[in-house]
Amino acid sequence: MLRPKVKEILKHDVKLESIITAVKRVTTTYRRPARDVTEVVAKTVINIRTDVAKISVEKANRNLEKIRKTLANFSGEFFNVTEGICAITLIFDQKLFNEICSMFQERDVLDQRQSLAAVILHSPIELIRTPGCAQLFYGTLSRKYINIEETVSCFTDTIIVVKMKDVGQAFTALTDLIMESRKQLKETTKTSTNSHTHRSMFST
Repeated sequence: MLRPKVKEILKHDVKLESIITAVKRVTTTYRRPARDVTEVVAKTVINIRTDVAKISVEKANRNLEKIRKTLANFSGEFFNVTEGICAITLIFDQKLFNEICSMFQERDVLDQRQSLAAVILHSPIELIRTPGCAQLFYGTLSRKYINIEETVSCFTDTIIVVKMKDVGQAFTALTDLIMESRKQLKETTKTSTNSHTHRSMFST
């Protein structure tokens, strides 16, 4: 899709390899997040849920009814339902995969995946009124070339679903982000305290 657009702009043919090389050479300047974002991230705790699966089905009354009845049966399991305009996505423990899939007609199933993991980020309540936190979480994974299979926000929880093979790298990247945020806060607090002490000495 990119190659025809580049060709149109430059008015001559371009090799795909040249475009790939040019994109790889592009650099961006990373800016430190605002302090309020840093404070939220620093107080965030990570949990990992492995062996997760998901299925997306057509949003139809027959499927909505099946899902409503199913929620009561799996109340003690990891089970998340996201309702969109045209589809409903269920994220759940992989051990339930066959049972869940058998509920729906084959023509209603839009997509299904297994061997996934859920990265659950539990943040303080300030998350809901602090813009930029989710973007920082997603950007951290994007810079590691980790594909996000699905993502859901539930109050102060941010659930990010990735492939099992990527969960270790995702956990490390997000843990590093949280630790760096805590380090920044500590440095900022120390600098602020020293500055206050310095002013106090000269004012006495």
